[in-house]
Amino acid sequence: MTRYNEIWHEIKQKLEENFDDVVFEEIFEPVDDVFKVSNSYIYLIAPNDFIKKRIEMLYLNKLNRYLEQYFEKLHKFKIITKEKATEELANQKEFSVNEPENNQDRYIKGNINTSYTFDSFVVGNSNRLAYTSAIKVADQPGIVANPLYIFGDVGLGKTHLMQCIGNYILEGNINAKVLYVKTDQFVEEYVKLAHKNKFEEFNRKYRDVDVLLVDDIQFLAKKEKSQLEFFKLFEILHGEGKQIVITSDRSASDLKDVMSRLTSRFEWGVTVDINRPDLDHRIKILEKKLLAETSDSDLIPTSVIEYIASVFDNNVRELEGALKRVLFYCTAFNLNFTVKNAEQALKNLIKPRINNNHLRENQVKNIMSLVSDYYRISTSDLISKKRKAKYVFPRQIAMYLIKTLYGLPYQKIGSFFNDRDHSTVMHSVQKITNEIEMDYNVKKDVEKLTTKCGQN
Repeated sequence: MTRYNEIWHEIKQKLEENFDDVVFEEIFEPVDDVFKVSNSYIYLIAPNDFIKKRIEMLYLNKLNRYLEQYFEKLHKFKIITKEKATEELANQKEFSVNEPENNQDRYIKGNINTSYTFDSFVVGNSNRLAYTSAIKVADQPGIVANPLYIFGDVGLGKTHLMQCIGNYILEGNINAKVLYVKTDQFVEEYVKLAHKNKFEEFNRKYRDVDVLLVDDIQFLAKKEKSQLEFFKLFEILHGEGKQIVITSDRSASDLKDVMSRLTSRFEWGVTVDINRPDLDHRIKILEKKLLAETSDSDLIPTSVIEYIASVFDNNVRELEGALKRVLFYCTAFNLNFTVKNAEQALKNLIKPRINNNHLRENQVKNIMSLVSDYYRISTSDLISKKRKAKYVFPRQIAMYLIKTLYGLPYQKIGSFFNDRDHSTVMHSVQKITNEIEMDYNVKKDVEKLTTKCGQN
């Protein structure tokens, strides 16, 4: 038994390295020792049924893949609850072991993308609350948060997270009736069937569900009759305890031309937002996407991943698109995956983004001038290659201000400082970010300079 415990703890270390801290601490850390080994099944004890179900639905296949590295003969993990283990010890008898599925296809009823699962959703600071809320809703539909209202800008993963809930529920109950619909589709169907006086058909589709997932609710704006119909639908489903999940590009209170009695109901449950991912989060997203695109996780060097993450910081959709473009470009022309080749592959995507953000060089030069005056050095020293501390620190401050105030890509910022590498700029921005948290004087310097730049 000692050997099996050692294997499990080695696998736990790998899980800790590969999963977000919140996920690891909540799901895997409480699973301590191996309970028993029987018929090539290694039984692990989960503290409760909630964690047992989470592991079985989201992570069991991954755990079994890790296990393959330790045995020539096929072994698999089984999860039991602490209560079940205690019961077995008390009765001193074996409990039944379910035979593993023979790789039979699982058919999921619904119109949602089966690849949108919680396991494929990359968690970071920008979406952790939304992710945690979605997990709880999926575990207890109609009870924990009804409706769940998720809002944020385009391309940040709202639809993905919404459909994660649907897939999770269907995995637990294949007979559950889960309906995903885009708001414009809802409006179009209502208008079409109302015109033909086929309300019964419309009601049969939308009211006979267990879970309703409605995407982009902002498109109900100015559609008075559709709003009224959705209001009635909401009242019926909510009254029956059916789960409703809604996404939007803005909070319910900011929805324009939508009746107030409808927006107020959107706020009955839990409202969560998804923001733009930070640099570390974007890197994790790219690494996850790379594994989905190719079996070779080392195909693209870390420097290239960091470069893409530093340039494309608006949303997840364009970030993943940039990675695909680099993969295709380098593969098609038989090129090595280098930062230089990535720049070439993405050059036509980067230039329009900079123009669209109205980023003018005089804004950058203004920051350089203000920082130079503040620290009593010349602008030429600020952008020079000099390594003395009295030049390096102001230079890092300037890079930090340019990034935070104007959102320029790291590569572009580096071009203003004697073509410094994007990784140097990334390091500088991160260093000042940390210094602000640790050093009151640095915090005050940045606040004063931000004010001088005309920002609140």
